[in-house]
Amino acid sequence: MPDFKSLLSEHIEVMHSLESLLPSLEIASECIVESLKSGGKVLLCGNGGSAADAQHIAAEIMGRFETERGALPAIALTTDTSILTAVGNDYGYDSIFSRQVQGLARSGDVLIGYSTSGNSGNVIKAVEEAKVLGCKVITLTGKGGGALSTLADVDFCVSSSSTARIQEAHAFIGHALCAAVDKAY
Repeated sequence: MPDFKSLLSEHIEVMHSLESLLPSLEIASECIVESLKSGGKVLLCGNGGSAADAQHIAAEIMGRFETERGALPAIALTTDTSILTAVGNDYGYDSIFSRQVQGLARSGDVLIGYSTSGNSGNVIKAVEEAKVLGCKVITLTGKGGGALSTLADVDFCVSSSSTARIQEAHAFIGHALCAAVDKAY
């Protein structure tokens, strides 16, 4: 059996460290709300558990989080297997998100990229494409932030080297951003 008390202590320590990211939450929330209120949309991407996080937050924005409100445009770029496999086959795995950004994103939209290492090639390419198109970019990273942390308008680098702890913190950050969207509507 794992040492559950130790796991809980690690979780609490990482969550407590998020206090230093509160100013970034304000900035990222403003980016998202401003985009949505001016007719923009939120695009999200990530791999593995981060893909699930991207889908989760897209669903909270499109559906609702905690407050009853109208639907808002949010798209997880991780969900269409035909696009993912066609683009992966024709252009390579590193292009599966950037190609969708190229086709869907417009200036003023927001791209949220998840990568616990900060070095996922396909998320980096998506971020680079989003920047070219005039999108705001928010990244959720860990393990020092990697290459993504230098490309983002706002980076949430969780101070942990544990993928599980980073993803737990990313869930909180995503929910906090959703709470800001709810409050604005």
